Amino acid sequence: MRIVQKFGGTSLMDTQRILTAAGRAVRLARQADQVVVVVSAQGHTTDQLVAQARELTEQPSPREMDAYLSAGEQMSAGLMAMAIQSLGCDAVSLTGWQAGLRTDETYGNARVLGLMGRRIEEVLEQGKIVVVTGFQGINDRGDITTLGRGGSDTTAVALAAFLKADLCQIYTDVDGVYDADPRKFPDAVKYERIGYDAMLELARQGAQVLHDRSVELGKQYKVPIQVLSSFRPGDGTLVSD
Repeated sequence: MRIVQKFGGTSLMDTQRILTAAGRAVRLARQADQVVVVVSAQGHTTDQLVAQARELTEQPSPREMDAYLSAGEQMSAGLMAMAIQSLGCDAVSLTGWQAGLRTDETYGNARVLGLMGRRIEEVLEQGKIVVVTGFQGINDRGDITTLGRGGSDTTAVALAAFLKADLCQIYTDVDGVYDADPRKFPDAVKYERIGYDAMLELARQGAQVLHDRSVELGKQYKVPIQVLSSFRPGDGTLVSD
């Protein structure tokens, strides 16, 4: 099987959490699966980078902001690859442009168009785990672009679609998809399975579990998406047909 795993910022907050996430990838890879890991920036790194840029100018260049903000995910990818290696597994980190994730030219909110080249395939064929930066790609000008809110989810589902993966696992700080926010409503019910259209409706109503663009891609390419907790065991919620 070929599986894409995505880990969000809270799942990578510190080195211990990075090692925990790396352990999940390594255990999966040792089951003879091909594993691609997509990472967000650690914790509140992106917010901190935005704040620092705003100290210089209230109207930063969108192109330069994308080049600048992409650094957060690159740091996470390097750390994740090193953590995986420390656990005895080979891993290679790739930026969005190295992976070949092609986008349109809308800086700050780019849409994914396709995957160029075979770099990821080549690394997988070598028996290594591939760690890819979320939230970013490259346009036809050769410029770095970012995908906007929820961009790492979009990266993960897009890669799962283009690589014809069997499953895309989204690790986050909740243990699945609920019919209401379980932090506000103790009687909220968790879905074991939910369809793409129902998940899209929840996402557009403000549910923070998955970004609507990632669900749209999942529906278009028939990618099963499993929402799991980074901190609690369980099967989470499967988003599929």
